[in-house]
Amino acid sequence: MNLLAFKTLFVQGSERDFLDPNGPKPGPTTTSSEALLARFDEYSATLRQALAASDDEKLTHSFKLRRGEQVLMDRPKGAALRIMGLNHSIHHRGQLSVYLRLLDIPVPGFYGPSADEQGGF
Repeated sequence: MNLLAFKTLFVQGSERDFLDPNGPKPGPTTTSSEALLARFDEYSATLRQALAASDDEKLTHSFKLRRGEQVLMDRPKGAALRIMGLNHSIHHRGQLSVYLRLLDIPVPGFYGPSADEQGGF
């Protein structure tokens, strides 16, 4: 399941059980840049719509992440978005920057110009 789809689930749903055979499934494998960008745009639009339809009060409602009877996480939706959504995205950007550095590929600016872009490395 795509991370943006998970964020949408946090906003719209009340729980996700990883053992539920009817739960969301990963989308088809995509290898072309165009298809990946199209999927990203689609999932981003869906998340923006879900957030626009929500409000601060709804984001205080609980979201549970479970594995059958085992509750892995039980947090307000807003906290789930921050912890499992935003922090997880930041984590993956950090991984990407390390992989790029190890491959001697200039690291792009994720949050503004990077040292590579400004000739610092």
